[in-house]
Amino acid sequence: MRKKALVCVIAFGVFAAGMILTKKWQINLWFASTYELQGIDVSHYQGTIDWKQIQEQDIAFALIKATEGSSYVDACFYDNWEAASQTELYIGAYHFFSFDSDARTQAALFINTVGDLQGKITPVIDIEYYGNKRNEPPAKEDVTEQLAEMLSLLEEHYHVKPVIYTTYSVYYKYIKGGFKEYPLWIRNVYFPPDWHMKGDWSFWQYTDTAVLQGYMGEEKYIDRNVYVGTAEEFQKLLVK
Repeated sequence: MRKKALVCVIAFGVFAAGMILTKKWQINLWFASTYELQGIDVSHYQGTIDWKQIQEQDIAFALIKATEGSSYVDACFYDNWEAASQTELYIGAYHFFSFDSDARTQAALFINTVGDLQGKITPVIDIEYYGNKRNEPPAKEDVTEQLAEMLSLLEEHYHVKPVIYTTYSVYYKYIKGGFKEYPLWIRNVYFPPDWHMKGDWSFWQYTDTAVLQGYMGEEKYIDRNVYVGTAEEFQKLLVK
């Protein structure tokens, strides 16, 4: 009987894991609903956004793509930034980090594009694989040196530590153990990061298949996020 029970438990575990990994069981939605501050992140893929309508759907903060590499500015950044600033949302800008560009030119592009961030969320650097980088990842020493320099330049300019957004694969190869002083925004669309990295993250991107009212772009889905702390603690992440 014990052997049969063990087989059943193992079989259910395999079944449950499969359902979670294929997103047929979206357990993240329940876990994420327990956090006080709910947010989104957007880019030109969401097209024109009605920010007041977004705010009315219990959204407290939004991270908006501003720049990428050393020369690219998101096509919708300025419109999003201006319109979102007219709401009560906490807003911030993020930069998509390029493994192929110099940290100084990337930082300069972000600063010149976004400008003053007083009262806004601290800058975010999004570092994740793109193109063939997953199969041919750059050397750790080169990446961490460039990332550290860009973080330092943004911190020097805005007088607050930037947030690092990343995926698990990039986190374990480049970030873990080396950037502990910077707030971490981790992507996990399958299960809560607290299951194995409790206390190590500040923001959690818990789904990339959410649907809200108020945007008309080529992408029907929108990324949803939560902040781990309270509204009072969130204030520490705003640029003074």
